[in-house]
Amino acid sequence: MVFLHLLKYKMRPFIIADNQYITRKGIVSLLDDLSVASITVTASSHMELISELAAYPDAVVILDYVLFDFSDTQMINLKQKYKQSLWILFSENLSHNFLRQILLSGQNFSVIMKNDKEKDIISALQHAVANEIYLCDIATQILNDDIISSDIDYKLTTSERQVLHEIALGKTTKEIAFEQNLSFHTINAHRRNIFRKLEINNVHDAIKYAIRAGIIELSEYYI
Repeated sequence: MVFLHLLKYKMRPFIIADNQYITRKGIVSLLDDLSVASITVTASSHMELISELAAYPDAVVILDYVLFDFSDTQMINLKQKYKQSLWILFSENLSHNFLRQILLSGQNFSVIMKNDKEKDIISALQHAVANEIYLCDIATQILNDDIISSDIDYKLTTSERQVLHEIALGKTTKEIAFEQNLSFHTINAHRRNIFRKLEINNVHDAIKYAIRAGIIELSEYYI
């Protein structure tokens, strides 16, 4: 099947850097259906990928980083060297810390997970052909969490962050005041300011905000 709205874009070479046979076959099948690849080649090692990029510097690289033999720094440097290339990270499991580093590297990686739906994987390929970035739900959430964390850093004082942490642990205003050796009225004022600044109305929303911003870990919340 040919997606007519993609015809205005130039066909691009694709490099499949994935050591799983079934994944390679699946991607080739999707690319054939989309009719967007001018050529499709595979790379099974770091050196092979470098060689293929030298031959096709504007290629779309579909990479399972977990199965490959190089570091995240080497990957970012290679992407930076071949600025015309567009990379899709396509793996079963990528850590949040790794994704956060990659997404904030400034190198514009697309991210899709192997357990995502077919329509999402196709969408990632379509975006690549259009020279656009595609982020799956997990990658988008990580970026949103970083925005929320920065937002809290900007909006809340150090004391308010500490009070938010205690609120998220389920402590009452009276308990927080006692533990911090402050008056009930002081903690209550912090609480009102936190709710106003974050535009939330209840403790449940405060807990969700604190978890997403990294003020409290899930392990702390469930203890």
